Amino acid sequence: MTAAPLFEVRAAGKVFGGRPAIADLSFSVCRGEFLAVLGPSGAGKTTLFRCLAGLIPMDSGQALLSGADVAGFKGRQRRRIAVVFQQFNLVNRLSALDNVLAGRLGYVPAWRGWLRRFERADVLLALECLERVGLLAQASQRADTLSGGQQQRVAIARALAQRAELIIADEPVASVDPHIGAGILELLRSICHAQQDGLAVICSLHQPHFAKQFADRVVGLVDGRIVLDVAGADFDEASLQHVYGQTASPAQTPDGRQATLASASALA
Repeated sequence: MTAAPLFEVRAAGKVFGGRPAIADLSFSVCRGEFLAVLGPSGAGKTTLFRCLAGLIPMDSGQALLSGADVAGFKGRQRRRIAVVFQQFNLVNRLSALDNVLAGRLGYVPAWRGWLRRFERADVLLALECLERVGLLAQASQRADTLSGGQQQRVAIARALAQRAELIIADEPVASVDPHIGAGILELLRSICHAQQDGLAVICSLHQPHFAKQFADRVVGLVDGRIVLDVAGADFDEASLQHVYGQTASPAQTPDGRQATLASASALA
């Protein structure tokens, strides 16, 4: 029996200046599924992700989390969706631990967040999340002294501490080198597949070879519309051409050569 979707997007549309940025987009994702969204620049990925995260409203359609329209989420309901950004969105002057504790703000009285006086259970959970991303030893280190890859891991730990049902990762490896990026995507995939979490991940990428390597499913976006929806294992060179046309893959190897799906193992 097919599992019921955790998250559904139904006929999503958004228009800017009379031009549709996304149009009639529909797809779903189940618990334990890692979904990668690919597309050339201007395909509508950023607009789609901002709509899914509730940062901007859709002009048409719905995004449903366990049947509830995310457009109606207010206050603590918003903790059900966590967002991992390209630029990490950490507070630089705070420690890694304090940044992860920000994921608990939807669970505690406002004064605890203002004073950063969290209960022991919240601190222990945040430390556990840092341990899961391999940064327990850096718990007391200021965020701005961490490397880019470490900062993104802190952001992922914050999403874990939030106890979200869905993680939306908007180009989470765009600001790190390919080797570090592969480790971050492996971490996201392992979290997604862990039975203890029971969540799903929707991740936008500019690197098709990473999508094939790590995603359970790949959705291709062109001119604001879905042109491809296949299993990650079935994403091949023909799929790549279908999404990117004659431009092929936008990803590059460290020496500047254009990457193909065959280069995934070399970059990982």
